[in-house]
Amino acid sequence: MDERLSKIESPRDLVGMSNSDLAALAEEMREALCNLVSQRSAHFSSNLGVIELCLALHSTFDFSKDRLLWDTGHQIYPHKMITGRYHEFGTIRTKSGLMGYPNPQESPYDLFMTGHAGCSVSTALGLRCGDDLLRSNEGRHSVAVIGDGAFVSGIVFEAMNNAGGLKRKLLVVLNDNKMSICPRTGSLADMFDRMRTTKFYAGFKNEIIHMLDKVPLVGEPVERILGNIKEAFKAGLHGGMLFEELGFRYIGPIDGHDIRQMRKYLAKVKKLNEPVLLHVVTEKGHGFRPAAEDPVYFHTPAPFVRANGQAVPLGTTASKAAYTNIASEAIETEMEANSRVVVLTAAMCQGTKLEKVRDRFPDRFFDTGICEEHAVAFAAGLAKAGMRPIVDIYSTFLQRAYDQIFQEVTLQDLPVTFLLDRAGVTGPDGPTHHGMFDLGYLRLFPNMVVMAPGDITDMRGMIAWALTHNSPTSIRYPKANAETVEGERDPIMLGRAEVLRPGRAGTIVACGTLLTECLKAAQILAEEGLDFGVINARFVKPLDTETLLRAITQTPVVVTVEEATLMGGFGSAVLEMASDAGVSAAHVQRVGVPDRFVEHADRGELLAILGLDAAGIAKACRKRASAAAVHQDAVPDGAA
Repeated sequence: MDERLSKIESPRDLVGMSNSDLAALAEEMREALCNLVSQRSAHFSSNLGVIELCLALHSTFDFSKDRLLWDTGHQIYPHKMITGRYHEFGTIRTKSGLMGYPNPQESPYDLFMTGHAGCSVSTALGLRCGDDLLRSNEGRHSVAVIGDGAFVSGIVFEAMNNAGGLKRKLLVVLNDNKMSICPRTGSLADMFDRMRTTKFYAGFKNEIIHMLDKVPLVGEPVERILGNIKEAFKAGLHGGMLFEELGFRYIGPIDGHDIRQMRKYLAKVKKLNEPVLLHVVTEKGHGFRPAAEDPVYFHTPAPFVRANGQAVPLGTTASKAAYTNIASEAIETEMEANSRVVVLTAAMCQGTKLEKVRDRFPDRFFDTGICEEHAVAFAAGLAKAGMRPIVDIYSTFLQRAYDQIFQEVTLQDLPVTFLLDRAGVTGPDGPTHHGMFDLGYLRLFPNMVVMAPGDITDMRGMIAWALTHNSPTSIRYPKANAETVEGERDPIMLGRAEVLRPGRAGTIVACGTLLTECLKAAQILAEEGLDFGVINARFVKPLDTETLLRAITQTPVVVTVEEATLMGGFGSAVLEMASDAGVSAAHVQRVGVPDRFVEHADRGELLAILGLDAAGIAKACRKRASAAAVHQDAVPDGAA
C-alpha cells in the first residue's frame, strides 16, 4: 500500500505533514523496501533503519538548496523514494535503472556518488566553506549523515579537527545503529555503546552558564564551578567531551525512530552557528523483526517473501561456491597449518566469508573497522615482527591504502599477502564498487608480485605459494561462482604462465578468472575453423616473458583478456614487455575495460556489454584475424 508515498513527488510534499502523517508514510516506505527484496537482492536492513531519520531531515531542511550527504551511500533508498524517484524505485540495481547508491545524474538531491565510507564530513565542510567564499550560502545548511561504522575512519577525525578549528556552521548526524555491515569493533564502538545507555546530553553551554549565574555562589568563581560541573557531566556520559574538545557541540543521544523528537532537535541545531554533532540512535532492520534480529544477513539478503512476520526465501538457495568461499577455505587451511599466519579485514568479515576463520582463530583474526590505511600499516608491523599476514579487502577499498602499500609494505619488502575480493565487475553495486584499477595500481610497485588466478586450482595454489614468498604478493578474484579447468595442471611457480591449448591461427592470453570464457571462445572459433590457443597468464608481475614472447613471435594474432582497465593493466604490461624485447606487437589486441566508469547491471550483462564474455572475446579474435588477412598456417614476417 502506497497511498501517501505514491503522491510524494519531492520533499516539498512533506511540508505541513504532521508527525503522525510522517509515521504513516514511514510504514509505507518499509512496505516498499520489503516489496523490493521480494524481487532482487538489495541493501535492506540499513535502509529500514534510516526511514524516520530521512523524513525528519527532509521535513526540517530544504535540500533543494541545503546540502545533504549520506555516508555510506547504501542507506540512500528512503531518500530516493521521496526525491521524485519512487515510481522508478522498482528498477533499482538493474541495468539502466536507479543506482543503489547516490547518483548526481539521477537527481540534484544527490550531491556525490558515495560508495566508500568516511568522506562525508570532509565534503560537507568543503561545501560549507565553498558556499561561504562564493557568498552563495543564503542561509544554506550543510549536513552529513554518517553511520557509526563509517565514523571510525581516520579521515572523519581529520575532517572534524579541521571543522572544529574553522568553527563553520556544520551539522554531522551520527547514525548509531551498533553496526557496520558486521558488528562494529574497537574502543569507539564501546564508547558509543556506553553513550547509548545514558540520558540525553545537549551540550548547551550558554544555557548552563545562564542557569548557574542565577545560583548564589560562595568561594570559587562561577567559571571554575561551571567547568567542574560540565566536565563531570560529560565524563558521566562517556563521550560528549571527545567531540566538544574537537570543537563540535555534542547533542544526544536521541531516538532515531521518534520523528517528533528528531524534528524538534533538528530545528534547534539549525539555529546554531557552529559545528554540531547530533547523535541519533537507530536500529538496523527496524520495523521487520527478522532483519532487526539478524542485520548482518539482511544487509543484502537473497530475495524473499514475508509470511507470518518471517522471511521465506524465494526458490532454491543452492549455488556453486564463489571465489570468496574458496579463498576463505584456503585461508583457514593455511592458518591451521602455520601458526604465524594471521588475517586482517576492514569491517568486511561477512563479505569476505571469514566468520569461521574469526571463530576458529580469534587471536589471529583482526577486524580493523573501515580503516584500510591502518589495516595495511598494521599488517606491515605484523610482518616485520615475523608473522605472515593476509590482508583480505575488496579491490575497490584497498586502493584507499595506496600509500601504505607503498611506504609500509613494498618499500620495506615485507611478506604481506593481499587478497583482493570483488576484483573486476561487481554487478549491481556499480562504479563505486567495481574493482577495475588494482592491476594498474599494484604492478607499479617494486617488490610486489601480482597474481590473477584462472580458476579454483590456481586460487588455492597461489595462496599457499604466497605464504612461502618473502616479498609482498597480491591475488585478485571476482565476486562470481568459482570455476575449475579440467585436466593436468602446472604447479604455481614465480612468473610462470600455463599453456592450456596451443593454436596456429592465434593465441588468447587470459589474465584471471575469465580463463573459462577464453576457453569457450577458443572452442567457438575452432568450430569456425580458426585454431586459437589459450594461455593462462597467472602472473601479471613478473610476466612469463619466455612463454608470452613465443606466442607473440610465433602466432599471427595475440589477444590479451583482462577484467580490469586497459590503461596500465595486463595488456599494457604485455606491450611493454614486447617493446623492451624489441619485438613488434602490432598484431596484439587488448580486450578489457575501456577508459570510463562502468555502470551497474548483473555481472553477466556487464561482461557482455564490455565484450568480456565468450562471444565478445571470440568476436575480438575473429575481427583481428580478419583484419590481418591471415589463415591458420600464416606466420607474421620475421617470426622466429
